[in-house]
Amino acid sequence: MYHAWFVGLVLVLCSCAPVIHPLTQVNQSPVLTEKAFVAHDGVTLPIKVWLSRQQTQAVIIGVHGFNDYHNAFALPGPFLAEHGITFYSYDQRGFGATQHRGLWPGKNRLQVDLYYFISEIEKYHPNIPIYLLGDSMGAAVVISTLARFPDLNVAGSILNAPAIWGGETMNLAYRLTLWLMSHTVPGYKVTGKGLGVQVSDNIPLLRQMSKDENLIRETRFDSLYGLVQLMDEAFTVAPQLSGRILILYGQKDEVIPLHSICSLIARLRAPIDFRFYLQGYHLLLRDLEAPAVWQDIMAWVNNENNRTSGLHDDGACK
Repeated sequence: MYHAWFVGLVLVLCSCAPVIHPLTQVNQSPVLTEKAFVAHDGVTLPIKVWLSRQQTQAVIIGVHGFNDYHNAFALPGPFLAEHGITFYSYDQRGFGATQHRGLWPGKNRLQVDLYYFISEIEKYHPNIPIYLLGDSMGAAVVISTLARFPDLNVAGSILNAPAIWGGETMNLAYRLTLWLMSHTVPGYKVTGKGLGVQVSDNIPLLRQMSKDENLIRETRFDSLYGLVQLMDEAFTVAPQLSGRILILYGQKDEVIPLHSICSLIARLRAPIDFRFYLQGYHLLLRDLEAPAVWQDIMAWVNNENNRTSGLHDDGACK
């Protein structure tokens, strides 16, 4: 009797496996246009470009976070463009205005998309240093991609509120619950309502975001499961990350716990600059004091040692 029950349970779990973005039959050379990046499999990813107002001194590629899209960089992008830095961002597949939005694309495709996007940007800006700015989940994509493709020509990585809440830093009960839900009711959707989490002190921005149809507000359990797998991989391969690294984090971040940031820093072997903003929230690039963060990014890219304010406490992990 027990054996039959167990077999039945296995069959149910297998039939309810997490769903990912469907494959295409296309295999082509990626194409970058003014409005979109057409990936190697023909999937179109909308882009946003803030061209430098002067001769481009550096390029930053912004990789947005979970359930977000390229508009995550709508504030720092123009500022950096005014100071010689051309800024690119694209909607990662499964998010924003892409096809099959809401379905987890799989970490492999997120990494391959970034690989090809960097390669295309390099063609447009030869001999110009390229930096990656990963926001929240985007930081996990950046870390895992650079570890997977170590020959990419990237000058450095900027990890903003990096979502590396995986591995030893995540509660085992959370992980088991998420696995069970993603394998029994993968399409069941949850929201962040009722959690009481404040992601920014920029209230006008939050009101604007609440009306933005390109943001995903109802998340499938299998997407959350995929996110955790991505964070796990980024945490595991973090020691392989090379080049200059800038980590940005706010003391008031209620999404990513400080201990996970400290665990990430402890695993990194490359040179690290850590900025700990005493008044910063999870949406650090969009907070009321975000201009100070943009200034720090600009100074770091330009190899300047000056800091723009007294908002730092870089010994937070000591």
